[in-house]
Amino acid sequence: MTLELGEQNLDKFIMVGDRVLIKPKSPLDKTKSGLYLPPGVQQKEKIYAGYVVKVGPGYPIPAINDADEPWKDKSNEVKYVPLQPKEGDLAIYMQNSGFEIEFKKEKYFIIPHSAVLMLIRDKDLFA
Repeated sequence: MTLELGEQNLDKFIMVGDRVLIKPKSPLDKTKSGLYLPPGVQQKEKIYAGYVVKVGPGYPIPAINDADEPWKDKSNEVKYVPLQPKEGDLAIYMQNSGFEIEFKKEKYFIIPHSAVLMLIRDKDLFA
């Protein structure tokens, strides 16, 4: 099932926790030898590739309050362990772990960080 989102700006999307927003690469519709693949073949694939669009802040770290050290700053601001993916990375991921959304007639997937199998970071990819 696909969740359709209204006309909004993608910059307003905020990923929560360890979630990653991925725009899938266009699936291959032909084999290397030139045979056309039916859509059912593409849907049975378990591993997909796509570009990282947004990344959540990461895994939250519980606040430690040391009562015997009063000179330390006692801010209750939540700290996070950052995630590895960065915007623009090519991610190899398991689609079954995620959720599909549709935004401006394009498909995106929200997946947990644990579903990302590999990242390809090429600085010249978008240059």
